[in-house]
Parts: sequence; structure tokens; C-alpha cells
Amino acid sequence: MPSPGGNPLPDWCSLTPDDVRRELDTGPEGLSEEEAAGRLQRYGENVLRAEERETRLQVFLRQFKSVLIVILIVAAAISFFVGEPLDAAAILAIVFLNALLGFSQEWRAGEAIEALKKMLVQRAAVVRGGERQEIDASALVPGDLVLLEMGEQVPADLFIVEGTSLEVDEAPLTGESSPVDKAEGTLRAGTALAERSNMAFAGTMVVNGHGLGFVVATGMQTEFGRIAGLSQRVGDETTPLARQMDRLGRDLGLIALGIAILAVAVGILQERGLLEMFLVGVSLAVAVIPEGLPAVVTLTLAVGIKSMMRRNCLIRHLPASETLGAVSVICTDKTGTLTRNEMTVVRVRTPDTEAEVTGAGYIPEGEFLVEEKPVDPLADRGLRRFLRTVLLCNHATLSPGEEGWRVFGTPTEGALVVAAAKAGLSREGMPEAAQEFSFNSTRKRMTVIYREDGGDVAYVKGAPEVLLARSSRLIAAGSAVVLTTGRREAILHEIEEYASRGLRVIGAACRPLPPGIERTAEAVEDDLTFLGFAGIVDSPRPEAAEAIRLCRSAGIDVVMITGDNPLTACAVAHDLGLASEGALTGTDLEAMADDEIARRLRRTKVLSRVTAEHKLRVIDILSREGAVVAMTGDGVNDAPALKKASIGIAMGIKGTDAARESSDMVLVDDNFASIVAGVEEGRREYDNIARFTRYLLSSNVGELVAIVGGLLLGLPLILIPVQILWINLVTDGVTALALGLEPAERDIMQRRPRDPEEAILTRNAYLVILILGAWLGILTLYAFSGIYETDLDRARTMAFTGLIVFELYNVLNFRSFRFPLHRIGFFSNPALVLAILGSLVLQALVVYVPVFNAFLGTAPLTLADWGLLALLGLPVLLAGEAYKILLLRVRGGSPAAG
Repeated sequence: MPSPGGNPLPDWCSLTPDDVRRELDTGPEGLSEEEAAGRLQRYGENVLRAEERETRLQVFLRQFKSVLIVILIVAAAISFFVGEPLDAAAILAIVFLNALLGFSQEWRAGEAIEALKKMLVQRAAVVRGGERQEIDASALVPGDLVLLEMGEQVPADLFIVEGTSLEVDEAPLTGESSPVDKAEGTLRAGTALAERSNMAFAGTMVVNGHGLGFVVATGMQTEFGRIAGLSQRVGDETTPLARQMDRLGRDLGLIALGIAILAVAVGILQERGLLEMFLVGVSLAVAVIPEGLPAVVTLTLAVGIKSMMRRNCLIRHLPASETLGAVSVICTDKTGTLTRNEMTVVRVRTPDTEAEVTGAGYIPEGEFLVEEKPVDPLADRGLRRFLRTVLLCNHATLSPGEEGWRVFGTPTEGALVVAAAKAGLSREGMPEAAQEFSFNSTRKRMTVIYREDGGDVAYVKGAPEVLLARSSRLIAAGSAVVLTTGRREAILHEIEEYASRGLRVIGAACRPLPPGIERTAEAVEDDLTFLGFAGIVDSPRPEAAEAIRLCRSAGIDVVMITGDNPLTACAVAHDLGLASEGALTGTDLEAMADDEIARRLRRTKVLSRVTAEHKLRVIDILSREGAVVAMTGDGVNDAPALKKASIGIAMGIKGTDAARESSDMVLVDDNFASIVAGVEEGRREYDNIARFTRYLLSSNVGELVAIVGGLLLGLPLILIPVQILWINLVTDGVTALALGLEPAERDIMQRRPRDPEEAILTRNAYLVILILGAWLGILTLYAFSGIYETDLDRARTMAFTGLIVFELYNVLNFRSFRFPLHRIGFFSNPALVLAILGSLVLQALVVYVPVFNAFLGTAPLTLADWGLLALLGLPVLLAGEAYKILLLRVRGGSPAAG
């Protein structure tokens, strides 16, 4: 009997029905009510146990974990204790805004288990004490005998003891695109999950037939629950941007502390007052730390999220939008992601004709082409007879809806109905079948008998090799001919060729029934006339091939991970232009060491018949190789991998709640091509974050050089803390945020993905920051030094205003690290133009409005003062433009990625 504790569960699929009954201590009459109640106490309810969720307060407090945020809070505390409460309030307001924005995006994180719980059915039909009854599914226990009917969800993991035409859709669990036949039987030990035809699993859907099964696992012991457990154990990945910002925060904190201590020491040696030098130290610390950086990063990511939404990418966590731009490997599910998850007949082969069928999905529009020329399928007797047979021998229906055409029934039968509709055939006005022999995985065929004018006719569809074995003739050139051994082998060869191309092959046959024939399946389904076969495929999305090509040009590897069989997966990969050296199955992965898998993944881009554990292992291996991994998926089985990946991407339309709630991003339109658009947007975001980070730091270096330079020259304090905060939070903040809206550079999708461990500030970036910052600081010193002896307030205002003017010139340098303004267009970022004008207006108010004079320690300036500052700052821009033009000429007009 299964144990709720640590004892290993039996390999149920390898047991016989009698073994299962003995193991579960049950029988054909099910459990007694007393026994069921006792087991419920022992095993617990058939529900998933979720880990305790974070509270709103915990999510909010997590926003303060950044090193840079901690440093800002310390700076605010110091400002408050030295008598600068307004400075402290300004810093804390920025910190709070940053936390509020992050909290609003992340509150819905971690709901995967809640979504999984909702997917369990509420009621279940069971046999207890020999009587059928309906109970709450949470009361199911191991040993219960459960009845399965079409249209119901499977309430627990079951061992099938009886199945009639039983088919189960396991796509949410295994990724298998087609319904799986279920029937009683015994399989070998260790059979892959997707191939356990004698078992049905919790959370999957019965799409055809009916059956009986014994409950072998409930709650967290089910395959469904096991995946829930994996989701719980998988920790959230730290994004590259978060790691880099923390590293930057630590560096800046140490630099600020060191400079402040050094400055205070120098001042004491110069015999300056201790209180004055403490104020200088605080000013330097404030100058080093870009107070507005966290808020600008957060606001830029928030704006980027809105932009991604317009491109059908719904971002659930702020940093995920930037992480998408660093992706180097996309592990994508096949079914519903690269394909439409709508089976389509693409070829029909009769003894006389092979026709290509155009159109995709369930839309009944398309042509029949023979040798690339359209034909009327109803004028071809062979095609008409085949299509009419598969239409009559069919339970699926096709109907229009508000969101397009829908099929009710199994996808394979739906594909045949759609093919018949393309030829103009429908069941409307046709009589009901007089008798039916249902399909199951043992018979592999379905037969319906109709009463027609000339007598009863049996129409049969199923596995073509099975129908061939029961056929004695076929119709060629309008006449019945004997199905010789040679003809039979030729047809089997063609069937194998279809299968090797990844097509699911369905055959059709018929038989006029002689009077007095015994109406049993064995008697009726004999001496058949073989009519032909159809090739069915889950059509690739038309835009997916182009998306994969764009991924390749952007240096992004695409790995298809699917629960389908290798032949089908490789055929789809070939159609999409995804080059792969064969396929690796889940069994292959289990037999290989991690190093060997890593080597194979460089050549093999198709993984088939894989489980949730396999996906986690592959992501872990790729991550150790230095890849930033995106995982797309739509099923329950994808949830742990979506959470484990650097960025999890769930399908919005066909995805399960579990997948969506485990993801960082949701594709609103289920379109793989939207990922490419998201990657472009993510790369643009990162470029812009790098731009305004370097811009803000160069401005801060300018402040630092001005203050330290003045200190070394024995000048009064050039900038007071409140003026530095005004620059960092208001003028720099506005222009930096506008810089975050810079359009993508033209070659952004021709670059290799960036190294996620590369610091946001490279050696060259530090050099540029230091050179430009020093230049700004020296200019500020010059503006101050000429008049400080006669009017200190006006001198500080010149330095204060001059630094802002110089930085507004400088921000234009950071619009691109490689292209001059005439190449990117001066007005291509109108937000930045408005930000520059707005900053000048704000500074004019600060200079001329008395209340601001008192608050910021400023004094009015003359028009000549403004003119001098404008002329002093102009070379900063001209030098940057000259450098970029020279760089373009050296590199022949094609700048390297930087």
C-alpha cells in the first residue's frame, strides 16, 4: 500500500491489475465507507499543500534589500542628525517611491500553488461498497475505484482497469500534443510518464470514451503534486541587473566613505573647523551617491513594461523586462508555442491520387492541390470517398465562435472534419449511425455502420497498417482490385515515409455488408476495401520560423523541449529552420552525465519525451555554462522550469494558471515572435540603464571634483548638500528618466547577447565618466572662483547653475556611445528635449524666485552670467561629437557593439 511518509511508491504501470488490487487492498466493489474514512485520516485530503505565502508587508520590505537603497537610507539618517531634515525627507521620498513601484509589480508573485489547487476537480464518481456515488474529490483515497467519463478531469492518479475508447489530454502535464489512448494492461518498469497508457493522472482531461481506475496516489503524492513540490523547492533567481546594481552600490558606498574620511582629514590638517568639515564630508558622500538612480531605474523599467505590453509581452516582475534583453538561450515548448496546437490534414493519399491540402488550423478554408494545381476533391472519386468516410466515422464537430472556429472533440478527429469541410462536405442532413464499434488503443480503429439505399455499409478509420492488414482490396481507376502483397508493401512504405516526416497518419476503409453477417467487430471489420490515408500535423506558427531566424541573428540559441515523440519534434524543428543534430529523449538525458549533456546541447536543439525534472536539469546545466536561460511553456509540467529559469515565459491564451503564476512574463498572444520583440525591448532598456547610470555618475564626479578641488585650493564649500540633492534628484533625475526613453539603436538585434556577469560600468565606461566628470568639475570651479570673494551666494549659484548647464550638454553625449547626434537625430527622443528645456526652466525659478533663494541658498544671475555658462559648456558636447565621428571613420562607418 502507498505510504504518505518516506517509503517509495510502487512503479504502478509495471504491475498487473491483480497486483494493484493486492497492493491497494481493494477490489471490484471499491472500498467500504469505513475503510475510506480510515484511509482519509491516514493519507490526508486529496489536495495540494502550499507553502505559506509572503504577506504584503514582507513583499514591500523585500524592496529595500538593494545595497544602494540601504546606503541611501543611511545617508538620509546622517542628513537628519546633522540638521538637514529636508535633505533626509527628499532622499526617503525617493526610496519610498522606488519600493512602492516594485511592490505593485511583485505582489502577485508566488501564486503557482494556488493556481495548481484550482485545477483539481471538485467532484468525483466512485464505486464504494459496490454502489456508484459522487463525492468531493478531496475525499478520494488510495484504493478508491473511480469512474471516468468524457469531458471530466481526472481527480487523482489512477491505474486503469477498464477503458472503452478512453483518450486523455495530457498536454498540461507532459506536453504531448495529441490525446493519449488509455487502456488496461501492464508496461515495463520505468516507462516514461508520457507513455504510461495504463494510467491516468490528476489534472488531465478525458476527451473521449469512458473507463474505470483505482486511485494509486492523491494530493502531493500525485504527479501533479510532485510538480507542485518542485515549484515550491525552486528558488527565485536573482536577475543580472539586480546583481550589478548591488555591486555598484557596494562600490559607491566604499568610495563615498573613503572620500569623506579623506576630505575631513585634509580639512583638519588645514585647521578648518570640525563642524564645517563634517558638513563637507556629508556633502561629498551625497555627491558620490546618485540618489535618483534607483528611482530612475525603477521608473524606466516600469515604462518599459508598458512598452512591452504594447508588443504583447506582459511583464510580472520589474527586473524581468531588462533580463529578457540578456537572454542567450530560449528553451521553448513545442505544442502551442512554436505550433498552433491545432491538428491539420496536410496530405491525403488515395490509390490514385496524392493531394496536398492547404490552410492551417481549424479554419475550413483551403485547397486540394495535385502536382501543385488546384483540383475539385469531390470530382475525384477516390478523394471524395476517403473524405466522406472519415467524416462519417467521426464524433468531432466544427462550429464558428466569437474568437474563431472551434472543434469539439479530439484534435485528430477535428482535423479530419475540417479537411472534409474544405472539400464542401458536412454531416448536416446525414442519418445517424446504426451501430458503432469504438476506438481504443488495442483495436486502433473505429467503425460505424450506416443504412444506405444499397444496404448497410461499414465505414472504418484508424491506424493504416491495421486497416491494411484487414483489407483484401482497394479501388484504383474506379475499379476494385486485389490488394496484392506488392501493393500492400508499397503502401506501408509510403505510410512510413509520412511518419518519418513527423506526420500522424490516419487510414480509412469501407465495406458493404452482406446480408446476414454477424454484427460483431471481428466479423464486420474484415475483408475491407482500403481507401487511403491522411497525414496530419500540428502546424507550425507561420511567424515562428522568422522569429527563430531573428533569434539566430541576435546570437540567441533556441532549444525545443517537448513531450512529443522525437520524429514529430524533429520534423517541426526542420520546418521552422531550427538546425539540430537529431533529438535527445528523456531516457537519453537520464543515461548521460551533465558534462556530456552540455556538449550535446551545442549541436542538438531538440529534446523530446522529457519530464519536469529533465527540464530543470537542462536549465541548471545551461546556467552553469554561463547562459541566461528563458523558458517558455504553457502546462503544469512547465511550472517548476519557468520558476527556475532566468526568465520564465508563459503562454497567455493556452497557458495554465500554474504556468502563468510561475512565470516572469506572459505572452498575451501566445506568439513566439513576441519574444523577439521583447528581447529587443529588453536590450533597449539595458542600453538606456547603462546610459543614464554613466550620465548620473559623470555628473556626480563633476560635483566631487568641484568640492574636493575647492577644498584643496582652500576655497569655501562650493556646493552645499541641498544644492547637490536638487541636482541629483530633480534636474539629473528628469533628464536621466528621459534618457531611459531613448529609442533602440539600429543594430540592436545584430549583437551577441551581453555577458550577464559583465559590470554595468566597464573599464572604458569608468574612463569616460572620470574624464567628463573631471571636466565638468573644473568648469564648475572656474565659474565659482572668479566671484566668491565678493559674493559667496552668487558664486555658489554660478557653480550650482553652471554644473546643471554643463550636465545638460553632457546628457547629449550619453544618448549613444557610438553614434553622433546627426546619425540618431536630435529630435528622435522628444522626451529628452522637453526634459532639457524643463530643467532650464526649473533652474531659472530656483535662481529668481525668492522662496527658492532661501531654500537653496541661491542668488539672481545676470544674462551675461548665463551666456558665460553656455559658452563654457559647449566644448563638452562638441568634444563628444568629434570623438564619435572619428570613431565612425576609423571603423568604416559601422561601429562595433559597445
